[in-house]
Formats: sequence, C-alpha cells, structure tokens
Amino acid sequence: MAAIVQETGEAMEFRSGAARVRVNAPLRAGLLAAVEARLARGEGFAIATLNLDHLVKLARDPAFAGAYRAQDFVTADGRPVVWLARLAGQRLELITGSDLIVPLLHVAAARQVRVGLLGATGATLAGAAERLREAIPGLDIAQQIAPPMGFDPDGDDARAALAAMQAAGVGLCLLALGAPKQERLAARGRELAPGIGFASIGAGLDFIAGSQRRAPAWVRAIALEWLWRMLSDPRRLLLRYLRAAMILPGQMRSALSQRRGTRP
Repeated sequence: MAAIVQETGEAMEFRSGAARVRVNAPLRAGLLAAVEARLARGEGFAIATLNLDHLVKLARDPAFAGAYRAQDFVTADGRPVVWLARLAGQRLELITGSDLIVPLLHVAAARQVRVGLLGATGATLAGAAERLREAIPGLDIAQQIAPPMGFDPDGDDARAALAAMQAAGVGLCLLALGAPKQERLAARGRELAPGIGFASIGAGLDFIAGSQRRAPAWVRAIALEWLWRMLSDPRRLLLRYLRAAMILPGQMRSALSQRRGTRP
C-alpha cells in the first residue's frame, strides 16, 4: 500500500467488521496522474469508489472484502465518507465512479489507449459509446460486452470477457456491474489481465446513455443525491440507506479516534 499512497497522497482507513479499507486516492488530480503514469507504462490497476453501502457489505461479505484488498486505488464515493474524513481531520475529495468516466477516458484518448465497456445492457453500451465518442476526440472504444443475466465474476463468462478485452488490446476497462460484482471482477482481472486498468463505475454508463436519470446538478450540490435516488426507487434503496445510516455512529467514533491518534 505504501507505494500506492505515494502516487496519490495520504490514506485514511475505514473499518467495517473485520475489513479494513484505505481511501488512498484522496484527490482527483493525483488519481488521474497516477492512472496516466500506469497507462503510459502499460501497467494495470483497479479503482474502487468507497461509500457507506460498500462499508455495510464489507462487514458481511468476505469475498467483497477480499476484492477490495486487491484494488490499487480507492476513492471517496459519497459525502458521508468525505464528512467522516473531515471528522478525522483529513481531506478527501468526493470522487464518484460516474464522475470519473469522462476524465479517465480523456487520459486514455490522450495516451491512445484502447477502452473496453463491460456491464449494463447492449443498448446502454451502444448509446454510451456513441455519446462518449462524440464528446472525446480520439477515443477508441475497442470492446463492448453486456454480460448475461446471473453473470458470475468468478465464472467462465467472466474469464471469457476478460480474455476478449485482452484480445482487443484494451488498456482501460470500465466496469458497470454494480457492487460487489464489479469490484470482484476487477480483482480477478488484476490476476488474469494484469495489463488492463479496471475502473468500477456503477450506473455511470446508464446516466450517459440516458437509460437512467441522474440527480440534477443542484441536487448533488446540496448533498441530496441519495434522497433523489431513494425516492426514484424506494423499494430497492430504502433498506439499503437504512442499513447505511445504522453504521454511521460507529464510523463517527472511529473517525474521532483517528483524529485523536488512538484506536477505536
């Protein structure tokens, strides 16, 4: 981890059950510089974006925790993570998977690195690819894979998808599978396709293609994107956000302990 932190800045540790996760990419500029350096050297990487839902899952899912240990860069995805860092006396910039897509692709285009899209549906991938090619000159999207229902990141379909990315000469692969599948596939990709950089981006391609609507900028600016999402899909998200809220007191105690230089 020490060498990774040198690329991006100081790390902050978050704890969830037995899992320990360090947000080691605190600033967007540092992360993009580190990614560009890796792409220039032909080296792979994996980027995960930590939020409260992930912290809930990490405590319950050993496979997810193992996948997080394989990530090279971890950012703060969610204002509660940013606020907890502030409580600990550290600065983390909000860096969501969705907001990383265009900056990462600009770096890839500038370096003439081929890009792969994996996840969502065929229609979403086609729509997102069309819009991204229009917006980013020189962007080379060389492979698009919409996985079948029940896609297993540890199964044969995942192995085949990674092999197809390699065969197409992909250097940067955006994973739009949702947690924990995308992080688990990125971890597997670090083993089977070590020359590819993987970025887990959640619903980012859906937003670009227009198959899902993201909260307006003014809603995000006042830190209410979570409420927008919950009201848009309460049956799926209400319980998720309740579980996330339940771990906040413990996370706050941990942050305060880090600020005092003690262990919770």
